[in-house]
Amino acid sequence: MEVDCIPFRETGYFSHLICDYIDKKKELQPFYNRFPSIENFEDQIKEKLDNYPSKNRKVLVKSLKEQYAKLDASELTQSNIDLLEKESSFTIVTGHQLNLFTGPLYFLYKIISTINLTKKLKERYPKYDFVPVYWMATEDHDFDEINYFNFEGQKVQWNRESSGAVGELDLNGLNEVFEIFSSKMGSSINAEELRNLFKTAYLEHENLTEATRFLANALFGEYGLVIIDGNDAALKRLLIPYAEKDIFENIPFQKVSESINQLSKTSAEYKIQVNPREINYFYIKKGLRERIVENNGQYQVNATDVTFSKDDLKMELQNHPERFSPNVIARPLYQEVILPNLCYIGGGGELAYWLELKSYFEAMGIAFPILLLRNSVLLITEKQSKKVEKLNLDVKHLFLKQNSFINKKIREISNIDIDFSSQKKHLQEQFTQMHELAEETDKSFIGAVKAQEVKQLKGLDALEKRLLKAQKRKLKDHVVRMTDIQNELFPNQSLQERQLNFSEAYLELGQGLVSELIDQMDPLQLSFLVLRH
Repeated sequence: MEVDCIPFRETGYFSHLICDYIDKKKELQPFYNRFPSIENFEDQIKEKLDNYPSKNRKVLVKSLKEQYAKLDASELTQSNIDLLEKESSFTIVTGHQLNLFTGPLYFLYKIISTINLTKKLKERYPKYDFVPVYWMATEDHDFDEINYFNFEGQKVQWNRESSGAVGELDLNGLNEVFEIFSSKMGSSINAEELRNLFKTAYLEHENLTEATRFLANALFGEYGLVIIDGNDAALKRLLIPYAEKDIFENIPFQKVSESINQLSKTSAEYKIQVNPREINYFYIKKGLRERIVENNGQYQVNATDVTFSKDDLKMELQNHPERFSPNVIARPLYQEVILPNLCYIGGGGELAYWLELKSYFEAMGIAFPILLLRNSVLLITEKQSKKVEKLNLDVKHLFLKQNSFINKKIREISNIDIDFSSQKKHLQEQFTQMHELAEETDKSFIGAVKAQEVKQLKGLDALEKRLLKAQKRKLKDHVVRMTDIQNELFPNQSLQERQLNFSEAYLELGQGLVSELIDQMDPLQLSFLVLRH
């Protein structure tokens, strides 16, 4: 594969907040612990060593072994689980929903970023061990977000009724999905491998958690990936004291609200990703996951008749911690309580809400992890690459919004000058003199001069747009080919990694897809990768 790198800011697909974080803007320093450089992990290791109880390791390893009881794990994964009992072992974590057949392509990029960072850390800090962990979001209940994937421009969707945590859903109806997907793939060796992967994962397991664990293990088990399900009674028992501070003292609500207020004051460009609730826990049972809300000293499970007094709810938490499910605010803390974790790897949206959480972690006495933006990748086939070269396109310009992309290229290839910038500048210089003249003679003319300036600049804009439109018609064939290649690489005018499923690349590259990505992706590079294959 050939590799190019583009700064995240130049792609136009990442928020001001995330770009400023990558650029280490000093205004954001209060909202994170340490920047993700290889050197900063030394102090992060020391902090986590002091902050993570050794007794938690025993609980963690026991739960992981129970979760892996039905799965044929690789020797490296089994070894990594055993390593977690040692105080010299740490995790690097990414998390993702239980999307059907992994969902968008970036599922792979998150996990590969995680695997590769553990390798780099082992090279730098050989006396420690580092374990890559994928946190399955088994307790999410938004089925519509995960029940499909895109394949060759069409949505492959699992239609069924759903309630409660998605991880507990049985796999009824996926046989029909398999038949539809299978019919679209052809008969190549790689297509057969995909069929077998889908069939074994979704037609030979009991629920979505088991299917997703099998699938992630099949793709990444040989690299030692450890897959964890937080919907675990023993693990949630470790969360009890922190859940009590959330439910009964509202500490996260107070601290995260303060951080959001500070972030908003730091820049008007920063969009708030999530808002905390007074209580950041759901009550969860089979087929049920609803918010816990407090009303006049009584605690109610929203949209149900289930209510608790304060004492009863405390007793329920002590006796049945598995019935308490953290939301998007509380889940990150849960992760850091139960894992000896150093770094969380996520997308821009995820890191945006993690940046709201540092003061909440401090109030709870939990070390705040390093935050690392996952690798982002644009895959370009050899055929697509030839099209780009033939059209004499710069790959970074493909990231522009389509109208801007076309206009820019038409200006470049046109045999006439469509850029009226110099004329506009000359016109503004003339009007500057007229403004000065009006100031010196009759100030009542200043408004008229300004109005005339605006009118003439608008006239030049209109002429420029008209000329550009005429050139587009003249160069229609070129415009069509440019649009076609951009639509191929940016389906629905979005990043490829957010739209495509890994299966399309797998059909071409087979098992080499994951190994090639692992060879090419550097998690600490902090730029957008373009990979030609």
